[in-house]
Amino acid sequence: MAATKDMTTGNPARLLFGFSLPLMLGNVFQQFYTIVDTIIVGQGVGMQALASIGAADWLNWLFLWMAAGMTQGFSILFAQYYGGKDDKSLHKSIGNAVILTIGAAVVLTVVGEFMAPPMLALLKTPEDIIAGSLTYLRVMIGGLTVIMFYNLEASLLRALGDGRSPLIAMVIASCTNIGLDLLFVMGFHLGIAGAAAATLIAQGISCIYCFVVFRRISFLKLKRQDFVIDISLAKRLLRLGMPVMLQDAIISVGGMVLQSVINGFGVLFVAGFTATNKLYGILETAAISYGYAISTFVAQNKGAGNDGRIKVGMRKGIVMAFATSVLISVLMFIWGKDVLSLFISAEEVQAEQVLQIAHHYLMVMSAFLIILYALHTYRSALQGMGDTVIPMVSGMVEFTMRVSAAIFLPRFIGQEGIFYAEILAWSGACVLLVTVYYKRIAFSKT
Repeated sequence: MAATKDMTTGNPARLLFGFSLPLMLGNVFQQFYTIVDTIIVGQGVGMQALASIGAADWLNWLFLWMAAGMTQGFSILFAQYYGGKDDKSLHKSIGNAVILTIGAAVVLTVVGEFMAPPMLALLKTPEDIIAGSLTYLRVMIGGLTVIMFYNLEASLLRALGDGRSPLIAMVIASCTNIGLDLLFVMGFHLGIAGAAAATLIAQGISCIYCFVVFRRISFLKLKRQDFVIDISLAKRLLRLGMPVMLQDAIISVGGMVLQSVINGFGVLFVAGFTATNKLYGILETAAISYGYAISTFVAQNKGAGNDGRIKVGMRKGIVMAFATSVLISVLMFIWGKDVLSLFISAEEVQAEQVLQIAHHYLMVMSAFLIILYALHTYRSALQGMGDTVIPMVSGMVEFTMRVSAAIFLPRFIGQEGIFYAEILAWSGACVLLVTVYYKRIAFSKT
């Protein structure tokens, strides 16, 4: 049976850390097999293939984040019903979320496959890598249904306080992905398509595992009538899910504008930037995990009417998040260049130039990492309270700051200006989220 956890009682700090730790490990494994894709493609296929994946990254993330964002929004309602001990409404909300997820998966897959070629052209993807980028996108977008259902299942388990099962799912998926990467890319020489296919198959195994766990939870015995659309409930789910999905879409579009500027700097710069972007996932993984923990903690306690407990939990969560960000930054300052060298084949003629670009970007990100951790913490707290609109607006702020920096900074300080686009995007969003959170808390009941 899944290790569901009621977060409305007990020590908040212990609950948050205990819930975050398996999520961190799970996210590390998830990022690990993404990194393995990059290492195997970079070492086994070459720098041009690495640049192809990098040029497709933001467009790929646009659809992946939209898929994850909608289900993440749904999980807020799951957690509130669970915290309020309302099993009947929880069952009905899960059934309606399944129907909505199927519809969203179909729409996103069709739109994604249709839009991929013109979007790559719009992003000014270099001619020598556009074919590889399109291949990667075709495969990844084709598997969106699997990805959406894994995210729905994982979001439900997290809403119930189960951080262990998603960890096990990711460990299984990571091992599968590494084996299939080696088989498809190194063994069968399937190149970029093989790496993408390995990722999707691994995600499918995660989906199956989470479904088996879900079926074993004794109080989640859904009935046929739970899968009949309830217009009022569906609207409530969409009011939570759509802003999160749009927030992620807006952030991704800003990233695509950034990518279009990067593409203009040539293949070497794209390859270096891609290497650090793959490591970015590791830098962010603890922030995402703390975010999930805080969102679940806040949502369950909101459902139970424990506003005072939310304040205590947030104070503990902020301290843990900030301390973790400082530790990761220090580790990157010491060993970052060694880690980046794994992504770049030493046999490439211009490998040292690519490594220098990647390392410079990593140092800039590491210096300001604490801002990213604050962003995730406060955004997740507001979402747990049931407010997904302000976080969506923060995504608009990120978009504005990222695009403005990408367009204007290189004109004044050259290519290095691109490295500060992410920092400015984090900072602008963080100011809004922190301000709104403390205003809400100041006027809430203790």
